[in-house]
Amino acid sequence: MIVNEEAVKNMLEKVKPATLVAATKYIDEKEIEKLEACGCLYFGENRVQAFLDKYEQYHGKGHWHFIGTLQKNKVKYIIDKVELIHSVNSYHLIDELEKQAQKHQLKVHILLQVNIAKEESKHGFDEEEMDQVMTYLKNCPSLIVDGLMMMAPHIEKEQTRIYFKKTKELLERLKNEYPEYPLHELSMGMSQDYDIALEEGATIVRIGRALFKE
Repeated sequence: MIVNEEAVKNMLEKVKPATLVAATKYIDEKEIEKLEACGCLYFGENRVQAFLDKYEQYHGKGHWHFIGTLQKNKVKYIIDKVELIHSVNSYHLIDELEKQAQKHQLKVHILLQVNIAKEESKHGFDEEEMDQVMTYLKNCPSLIVDGLMMMAPHIEKEQTRIYFKKTKELLERLKNEYPEYPLHELSMGMSQDYDIALEEGATIVRIGRALFKE
């Protein structure tokens, strides 16, 4: 895959004022440099080893986010290298993030992944347990909860709207009830449904294939 420069520039304009995170799973550091040259400065990686390889090779001014499923035993490798972890989806992962953050004397920015459609194939907290999660996080002073992340089901595009809307409503409720957390980010929407996600309040979109060509 290579960067489609025109597509990147168009997408940056389309998503404003939201943040475009380019999913860099299928490209190398040379193509990431092309993304930066087009004005895209946020890169999202799915796999820890691939991220570490690119992180070592890339020397630009971009910002790294981790957007894939993060295993507890891999936290220590990325904790001081990424600006935002989108996919915090379990108490075990919260515990390890807090432990490693304290070890490195860091404040770590995270998003809580919610499984708003209750799909068995997807990770994330159920909507009904979010109050419990927020209470649990009061014992994790090193973690800064910037907001929520979700993945819509693979269904007809317009039918995804209800899930984006419900996630936005959940964020607003949590913001009102837990003012001690920032809760200002909503990471939702990918290449196939980002426009609907933006209409329903996304502040971050994670775009992959729409930015690249074979």
